[in-house]
Amino acid sequence: MKKDIKTILLFVFSFGGLLFAGYIGGIKFFTETCAFNESCPYFLGYPACYYGFAMYLVLSVTSYLLITNRVLLAKGLRIVSGVSLLGILFAGYFTFKELPLLFTDGIKAYALGLPTCALGLIFYVLIFVLSMRIKE
Repeated sequence: MKKDIKTILLFVFSFGGLLFAGYIGGIKFFTETCAFNESCPYFLGYPACYYGFAMYLVLSVTSYLLITNRVLLAKGLRIVSGVSLLGILFAGYFTFKELPLLFTDGIKAYALGLPTCALGLIFYVLIFVLSMRIKE
């Protein structure tokens, strides 16, 4: 497999998501507060950002393995597509719950202009679309 720009971008977006989720998860883990003074949604008793970190870790490792030819392209893309689709559903759910605040207070309600779940959702969508566009 040649290392085309789409495959490299797959890793860049995955690793960027990993760094972002790691930052907000680290803030929550070490300080018991949420980054950027946002609400901190929980899923099954744990902060949602921990799950985001785990999904971005799988995406980063798999996309790295794709770049280094250590996993078959079809198998790697199935993993990336599946995990990013799960991330879209997961982050989309929590983003949907934030919409009332976004509509009432606007982007000033969030330090980064959007809820962190929405930012994660954008990365998941980019990764999913890229994984669908990479050809064997």
